[in-house]
Amino acid sequence: MNTELITRLRPSLKNYAYNICGSVEDAEDVVQDVLLKFLDLDQQHIEDSKSYLIRMVINRAINQKKKLKKQMLDYPGEWLPEPMATESSDGGINRKELLSYSLMVLLEKLNPRQRAVFILKEAFDYEHTEIAAVLDIKPDLSRQLLTRAKKSIGDPKEVTRSRVPESFLTNYLNVLHSGDMNRLEAMLNEDIVSISDGGGKARAAINPVYGKKSVAALLQGLYTKFYEEAVVHHGVVNQQPALFYYLKGVLAKCVIFTLQDGQIIGAYIIRNPDKLKNLK
Repeated sequence: MNTELITRLRPSLKNYAYNICGSVEDAEDVVQDVLLKFLDLDQQHIEDSKSYLIRMVINRAINQKKKLKKQMLDYPGEWLPEPMATESSDGGINRKELLSYSLMVLLEKLNPRQRAVFILKEAFDYEHTEIAAVLDIKPDLSRQLLTRAKKSIGDPKEVTRSRVPESFLTNYLNVLHSGDMNRLEAMLNEDIVSISDGGGKARAAINPVYGKKSVAALLQGLYTKFYEEAVVHHGVVNQQPALFYYLKGVLAKCVIFTLQDGQIIGAYIIRNPDKLKNLK
């Protein structure tokens, strides 16, 4: 297998691994391990190298996600997927195939194999016969796993891409700066949830915060206490609008928003520095 073909396939392979693992570093490790093993194989009897590699990556990523799930049991506070900047971050990944961040969060409710089936069917439009071949299971089991997955997370609709006006984030920052709680609450959905991830390395709320009054108080309090002097940039993370907060030139926080009917229904606050490094 020539170097040119490996270079061409790597972003797509990393995308499969990232969507399953929810971690950029783990996705890179998965792809690297698979490519090294593949190069050691006798490839003359492999008819479709791309399909063979995808199968290897997906199964390796499932095993890696199982390890991550065990590690999460000791994780301080909430664990959120590592964000990937859709516009500016390279990361060697096909950004057009990134799942929305809110869907990535929901998929954490699934076990690794359910997650793989859901991603292959709903995001990559695989048939159940194709999924069965990739995961070495029967098509009926693939259907059952998808049914269980949808029962666990509902049947989420993907957040539409690039339909949030630039003025929305500017208006949100202006409202925070004004300290007007009524205007801030008006921007939030009644059922809003805010989830923070500090990873034990940065201060963050241990538990999710629910409801517009509680979330408004959290967002305003954080801004007033820590980020009034921050330099804030607009961006897009996993197809969703986001704000990047820089303190003394260092990225200190990323907030990713989910919008519904023009209001914020989800605010995901990333403060764990390990999960911010690929956004810089």
